[in-house]
Amino acid sequence: MRLRNLIIITVIVPLFVVLVVFSLVAIKSLEDNVRSKLQTEVEIITRALSTSLSGAVSRDSPTPLEEALQSAFSFHRIYGAYVFDLQGREVYGLGLGKDLFSPEEIRQVIERDDLYSNYRQHDGWTYYSAIIPLRTQDGTVHGVLQVNRLNTGIENYTGFISIVAVLVFVIGAAGIVFSIWWGFRRYIERPLNRLLHVMLLVEDGDRSQRATIDGPDEYRRLASGLNGMLDAMAEKDHDIEERQQREIELEKRLRKSKKLAELGVLAAGVAHEIGAPLTVINGQAQRLARRNVIGDEERAKLVRIRGEVERIVEIVRQLMELGRQHNVEKGELALDRLIQTASDLVEEELEPRNIRLDTHLPSPTPHLLANEQQIVQVLTNLLRNAAQAPNVSHIRVRVRTHDHELTLYVEDDGPGIPASNHQHVFDPFFTTKPVGQGSGLGLSMVHRIINDHGGTIGVFDSALGGAGFEITLPLSETASA
Repeated sequence: MRLRNLIIITVIVPLFVVLVVFSLVAIKSLEDNVRSKLQTEVEIITRALSTSLSGAVSRDSPTPLEEALQSAFSFHRIYGAYVFDLQGREVYGLGLGKDLFSPEEIRQVIERDDLYSNYRQHDGWTYYSAIIPLRTQDGTVHGVLQVNRLNTGIENYTGFISIVAVLVFVIGAAGIVFSIWWGFRRYIERPLNRLLHVMLLVEDGDRSQRATIDGPDEYRRLASGLNGMLDAMAEKDHDIEERQQREIELEKRLRKSKKLAELGVLAAGVAHEIGAPLTVINGQAQRLARRNVIGDEERAKLVRIRGEVERIVEIVRQLMELGRQHNVEKGELALDRLIQTASDLVEEELEPRNIRLDTHLPSPTPHLLANEQQIVQVLTNLLRNAAQAPNVSHIRVRVRTHDHELTLYVEDDGPGIPASNHQHVFDPFFTTKPVGQGSGLGLSMVHRIINDHGGTIGVFDSALGGAGFEITLPLSETASA
């Protein structure tokens, strides 16, 4: 059952029933009180007249009797007064209601020898009539006095008043019920329906919905509480989403770390197995190159063999570095000095191709807690990769700090990296360079160093048109934790 109907049935209807019963009882009590008062007045008038008429009846003279009866009409609303003999025959009378009592009823009053009063109907009129025996001074009954009062006063209208009161009460009650219904619908039901609509939309997944704070104060507080709850839920959802993202990122790091660890075990075994043969090959090639009996062409081939052997040794060394657990020794370093050291190391690759290197650092220069050699290696690898990309003329390094983190961007205006390769650029042996020009381990090494420092690295499409790398590093040991 709806709340509106429940309130009407359990509160309003019982209240109206109680009020109706109370009103009817009050009207009935008023009617009885009026009737009782009027009856008492008639009986008092009758007794008073009987005293004055007793002498007039005993003298058998109509003049005193007429005067006494006429005096009865001076009382309020007395419309008839009659004197009857012992046989019930009229002796003298004035006014209305002569035939209200039969001679037999009159004789019965004489036998009872006491006042008798009652309501009587005659010719469509209602009377209240009182009969009392008339006595002489010696106590002998000589006749009967009848005093009639016509019921034309408020006692005739008490029933009508009751009906009118009930009708007025019913109409008023209907108006009150309608007012309650309309007020409930406008100020309670409609705001609650709006609130319910918001809750249903939230239940369907639209967490952006908020209740409108208007209407009665109770609804405003309810809507404000709902909005606060939704805001708290949104904040919790945001925290959960961030936690899930961190867990996903951590899982990715764990998978990559596991992969690198397995790769390190493999590299250690490979290094152990091919280290000795590579050393023999390199030594034999060196001895052959020293002989004078071979020509320049053969000597050049031997030099190339030695170069490839050294390349294999370097690849094996990098593989072992990737899979090895590192205890990073950190110190407080100025970032501008690290960038300058890295740019000096790649200067010989930038100048021949007229590549401009721009550096944008905040003031004052930020300091970070890191391993100098490893961070320089990271910067060097990124700058060298940018310089080796085709059609590069501009490389930009910029830095910004936020709270306890430092973010470093290395960007170029080259052809960039396809979006499909963004998730693979840090995988070992992944490279877009031609065969023989890259091992695919440089960015993997960069990724491992940044992870060892408690930071993150990602790739994006630079506004310069080429590839961009975003590195985030903690500025202190607390931020790293």
